Amino acid sequence: MVNGVATNFGSELLDIYNAFILSLPSWAQEFIGLFLLVVVVVIYGVFVWKFYTFVSKKNPLGLNLHLENQKEDNFFKKAFNGILYFVEYILILPFFIFIAFVIFTLFLVLLIQEQNISHILIVSATIIGAIRVTAYIPRNGEKISRELAKMLPLTLLGLAMIQPGFFNIESIIGNLKQMPSFLSNISIYLGFIVTFEIILRFFDSLFSLFGVEEIEPPY
Repeated sequence: MVNGVATNFGSELLDIYNAFILSLPSWAQEFIGLFLLVVVVVIYGVFVWKFYTFVSKKNPLGLNLHLENQKEDNFFKKAFNGILYFVEYILILPFFIFIAFVIFTLFLVLLIQEQNISHILIVSATIIGAIRVTAYIPRNGEKISRELAKMLPLTLLGLAMIQPGFFNIESIIGNLKQMPSFLSNISIYLGFIVTFEIILRFFDSLFSLFGVEEIEPPY
């Protein structure tokens, strides 16, 4: 039912857009198309900047709730610190990374001439996963992660812009029609991100246990 509503809404939106554009002279059509393109690219550039400064950090939230009482010897204090660690890095952090994943996916829907929304989702999840993995690499991991978080989204933008028919409204609306199928399976991607962070945290703890210390790169 949701897919049917999305399809009807998308078709109506496309009809309204086409009727409006066709009612304008050719120079106005070109102007509006160029204006929309500039707006999308500017918003995408700002997002990429915010995106890479956040998701490329090993601890992007920087709350460190579990360190407040780290020196306490009391068992209950240590147990409470463990709960705070779980809340911050297993619940809160994956949620924010998931939000970044959803927004990044929406931008890919706007930019990539791809009719298969599942392929766009795989590309987005792969990029997010690669960025998070490199952020946990000891010593220069965050530096590598930042480069990936900048390079991959901007490379996708560059590739999209040289494609014929870049920023095609019909293709965009066609992709948006498929978004309800993504939303119906949203728990899969959220589960993937949560599981991924748990695995990364586990190996990070092993590195710390064996004395592999991380040296923060200069900013």
